[in-house]
Amino acid sequence: MAATGSGRSQFISSSGGNRSFSNSPLIENSDSNQIIVSEKKSWKNFFAYLGPGFLVSIAYIDPGNFETDLQSGAQYKYELLWIILVASCAALVIQSLAANLGVVTGKHLAEQCRAEYSKVPNFMLWVVAEIAVVACDIPEVIGTAFALNMLFSIPVWIGVLLTGFSTLILLALQKYGVRKLEFLIAFLVFTIAICFFVELHYSKPDPGEVLHGLFVPQLKGNGATGLAISLLGAMVMPHNLFLHSALVLSRKIPRSASGIKEACRFYLIESGLALMVAFLINVSVISVSGAVCNAPNLSPEDRANCEDLDLNKASFLLRNVVGKWSSKLFAIALLASGQSSTITGTYAGQYVMQGFLDLRLEPWLRNLLTRCLAIIPSLVVALIGGSAGAGKLIIIASMILSFELPFALVPLLKFTSCKTKMGSHVNPMAISALTWVIGGLIMGINIYYLVSSFIKLLIHSHMKLALVIFCGILGFAGIALYLAAIAYLVFRKNREATPLLASRNSQNVETLPRQDIVNMQLPCRVSTSDVD
Repeated sequence: MAATGSGRSQFISSSGGNRSFSNSPLIENSDSNQIIVSEKKSWKNFFAYLGPGFLVSIAYIDPGNFETDLQSGAQYKYELLWIILVASCAALVIQSLAANLGVVTGKHLAEQCRAEYSKVPNFMLWVVAEIAVVACDIPEVIGTAFALNMLFSIPVWIGVLLTGFSTLILLALQKYGVRKLEFLIAFLVFTIAICFFVELHYSKPDPGEVLHGLFVPQLKGNGATGLAISLLGAMVMPHNLFLHSALVLSRKIPRSASGIKEACRFYLIESGLALMVAFLINVSVISVSGAVCNAPNLSPEDRANCEDLDLNKASFLLRNVVGKWSSKLFAIALLASGQSSTITGTYAGQYVMQGFLDLRLEPWLRNLLTRCLAIIPSLVVALIGGSAGAGKLIIIASMILSFELPFALVPLLKFTSCKTKMGSHVNPMAISALTWVIGGLIMGINIYYLVSSFIKLLIHSHMKLALVIFCGILGFAGIALYLAAIAYLVFRKNREATPLLASRNSQNVETLPRQDIVNMQLPCRVSTSDVD
């Protein structure tokens, strides 16, 4: 692995000339050295590919994941662990496909959608993707508000308002160096993970029950189904597919068949390592919550907390490890988790807007806009329902992500079925069939829960018959529209596209690394001489 060039003036466009820098890049980066992969095949090349998978995995240990993990463990003990296993395996396959799409075609998922679909479907997909980014930011807003409440006893609704300034604070801290900030966030996030690993020793979950929960699928009741969908939505997020397919474009890989296959293989390994860490963290959180909240000697106060467990009450789970400091430590790690997830949300939002609309905003404006849209529902719920209502909003946001997943997953499956076969060492038909089965199961579970929950809502409502019929017509019309939109994406025949390798001599094909992607790094101070 080697690094060449210094400053933004070293980057050359695919047509051979210098790129124009009349407009600032999406996110400036003074340390913008290219990551170039050697033409020589070697296991050492793996280190050049490290980064995108671990950045994407941050979304798997964000406040939304902690909330759903805690509630599933408190309410159903270890019964929903299998959802984490299935979701992690599905996430590995799907995230690897997203990485392959970027490596082989030189364009990320949002750009592929803009090239493939007409204006109206493309605009609707952009709206859905933006809603997903906002829904992802809601748990970060509430998680940060809970953290401020635990640290400084600030009311949750005031903490929600203060989260609007957290983006500006994060951008201000980055002037001291991106690497230092990233290491600090990683240290704080993994501190809470280590505490939960240690707490496993004190809580002593039954290994047999944990293994049974991991490998024996079961859903007891509609409440379990709702939590399962929340867990699924918190694990397999639609914005992550756009993010991963774009992050891989920052590497300059050999444009040969063997070079592309090596890149796809190493990205698969890197994604597997990153998702394994996230999987262990989620399993430990559920196991600790399940063991502590179902212990026979639980105090009345802790039992009351377990009955309505949310992020604001979960610090007692760590009491055996750090004693009276449990609340502060959990709050600091929760704050770090929310802020590190903000980074992935910022990246994803930039790529979505640039890809679908070819529109770019200043990073602070883009992040602040997303945060404000997430603050509005969070503030309303926090004022009306308090911390309990805010905790439920995290579950709802995770369910929204799960329902929106098909609108990113189906285009990804369609594109990778015909464009990324060269990046695979396995039978392409087998990969295609596996990914469609995974996607079909996810969509099937979502549709089943949506229809069954709506029918139960109508049956058990106390509305007049005429109003029930009217709501039923509207509701089922909405469900039919949702299914029709998915069916359009599934059965629409895509235009055949030439992979990047086969047309690397074309002037219309982007070469790697993509300069606009390389420049989408965390901001640092940039000198005027670099711009000139």
